[in-house]
Amino acid sequence: MSKYEFIDSQKAEPVNPNSVVRMCRWLAVSTSGFYHWATRPQSATAARRQTLTARIQHYFEESEGTYGYRRIHADLAAEQTECSPELVRQIMRNQGLVACQPRPFRITTEADAEAAAGMPDLVKRDFTADRPGAKFVGDIT
Repeated sequence: MSKYEFIDSQKAEPVNPNSVVRMCRWLAVSTSGFYHWATRPQSATAARRQTLTARIQHYFEESEGTYGYRRIHADLAAEQTECSPELVRQIMRNQGLVACQPRPFRITTEADAEAAAGMPDLVKRDFTADRPGAKFVGDIT
């Protein structure tokens, strides 16, 4: 963010009591430079980035937040929009678009009914003891 952008953002705040002249003096920039910057038309690069940002957000929302910069770049290339993957990555980072690929649920443990049937139940499912150190029960799961 440039100094002029910062002054412009603070100028729009209703709780900011400081004038543009005072903020320009604090940031060591000229007031006329700020007003010249404010009236200047948008550059071609900024306009291109703005349209790219809209397209990237469209593809990101269309994929329900699962596409990363590589897939979005491939979609942009498919629609004949020329840009580098690094530019897509940078715009996504600036917009806070972080891809999330949900992993499928996989069962990690399986109950073995045959092995459980062969193990003796020595405490008869009663885990209470009348005194400390009478029953020792362990679970390795």
